[in-house]
Amino acid sequence: MRIATLGPAGSNHVLVLDRYIATRELSSATPRLFASFDEAFPALLAGDVDYLLQCSAHPSHGEWVSRTMHRAFPVDAFIAPSKPLAILARTEIASPRRLGLQPATRHYADLSAYPELIEEPTTVSVAEGLLSGRLEAGICAREALDQHPECLRLVQDLGPALDTWVLFGREKLPGDLVLCAPAPR
Repeated sequence: MRIATLGPAGSNHVLVLDRYIATRELSSATPRLFASFDEAFPALLAGDVDYLLQCSAHPSHGEWVSRTMHRAFPVDAFIAPSKPLAILARTEIASPRRLGLQPATRHYADLSAYPELIEEPTTVSVAEGLLSGRLEAGICAREALDQHPECLRLVQDLGPALDTWVLFGREKLPGDLVLCAPAPR
């Protein structure tokens, strides 16, 4: 079983896919990472992968649900937290003005102090932009600070995002089946 999701390694999509595979005990599952859902959904439709995992907060989610109607179907859904997130800045920039972000994170904090917002494809690319000096500040996994305390500093701890995730397949579930998690108490 081949399950596609958004890469690169270290992204929240990969983290959650690994958790999903472990939770569902899918020992035969092989993750396949794509640079974009513009590549991943066609691979699902062509049969190059069996399933595709996407976060419903991803900016392309609604578009791909509509573009693949009657060809790709939600077959599972669940709620999972992301890696803890933070606004990090390069240590040598006292007052960063340019902040990198993955579009789904745009409203996770008040960004009014940053006159220039630079969209990045993933939070991983935000961290890479900080480390390369291309970005002054960014919303990314807080672990980047732990890995590079000499060049990054914490501006604001955001914690994990709690998102809904959807697994797509090429065959819809039978009938009018409704899958539900246990009811809230």
